[in-house]
Amino acid sequence: MTKTLAAVAATLLLAACGNASFKVEGNITDANDSILYLENMALDGPQVVDSVKLDATGAFSLSASASEDAPEFYRLRIGQQIVNFCIDSMDVVKVKASYPSMMSDYEIDGGDSNQKIKQLSLMQIQLQAVANQILRAPNLSAKAVEDSVLNVVNAYKKEVMANYIYKEPMKPYSYFALFQGIVVGNSYMMVFDPRRDVEDVKPYSAVATQWDTYHPNSARGKNLHNITIEAAKTRKIVKARNEGIMVDADKVSEANLIDIVLNDNKGVKRSLTSLKGQVVLLDFHIFAAEGSQARIMALRELYNKYHDRGLEIFQVSFDQDDHFWKTQTAALPWISVRDDQGVSNVYLYQKQTLPVNYIISRDNQVVMGPQQIKDLEADIAKYL
Repeated sequence: MTKTLAAVAATLLLAACGNASFKVEGNITDANDSILYLENMALDGPQVVDSVKLDATGAFSLSASASEDAPEFYRLRIGQQIVNFCIDSMDVVKVKASYPSMMSDYEIDGGDSNQKIKQLSLMQIQLQAVANQILRAPNLSAKAVEDSVLNVVNAYKKEVMANYIYKEPMKPYSYFALFQGIVVGNSYMMVFDPRRDVEDVKPYSAVATQWDTYHPNSARGKNLHNITIEAAKTRKIVKARNEGIMVDADKVSEANLIDIVLNDNKGVKRSLTSLKGQVVLLDFHIFAAEGSQARIMALRELYNKYHDRGLEIFQVSFDQDDHFWKTQTAALPWISVRDDQGVSNVYLYQKQTLPVNYIISRDNQVVMGPQQIKDLEADIAKYL
């Protein structure tokens, strides 16, 4: 995991919905005779895919092929000045900048994801500047420097998790945020690093769950999934050892499932991951919505048919009225919880229409999401 994380972090991976080809064009002034590189941020490091020698006008037009079935990452670079961007719904990205300040002062026209990536990039630059100030402080001990840097990094993480990763974990900029970092002394420090902070497995899991769902066969998705699994495994080992329990690391496994813990309609705390050993239909529902009754009847038929074979339903309601929800779910045989805290937002994204389903296998793996489920009963039966 260490090798994989270091390689990914060093290249500042960016995600994007792939197109067959794309073009990036624009103008970078004050860079006459400089070589502008277009680089694909591959898993094994940056690869030059196109380049141009800029003239006095700074005008450029570069192009490259992109994966058709998965997100991909690119950057423009002159020397150490870079502009990160993704190919989302746009097949043409336009960039305007001035060298040598293009990293911190540029305009980009290429979809909302690139605007968010720009925001994160500028925030990262500011984080690096604050860390540098701490490192140069003459009266701080080595321990005080370390603690101060960790404090500002932790504050940065909270902001990024709240406003980017957990808000829309399936978006390219959320993936990008996972692999940001700063230089501390002579070392590269990842902002999110499950090896240093076991709690960082949570944002990794949030993004990995979406990639497993929407890009299940992509190399980047598999890489992110593997990082998450290893991080979760490490977290489990550390927790056990902190409790005085010695464990054999080779025998520890972990799922890709991020937990949902909420009170059910009887006030009992229920955990999604506690259902390991059963096939789980994770169902997001609003009982006050039109068509709810008919849908609940269909789910009851499904539950009655397959519960004895190992099916459980973990239903998360977003109804605003607690009393109404309890009334509607009082006679239901499956697990019913209500989310009024945004606990389950990692499985959803803004403007997504409910209901939404995920199928979870007996070993706590998210095996199918809303984009893959075509025939709910047949898809569930495959895993029973």
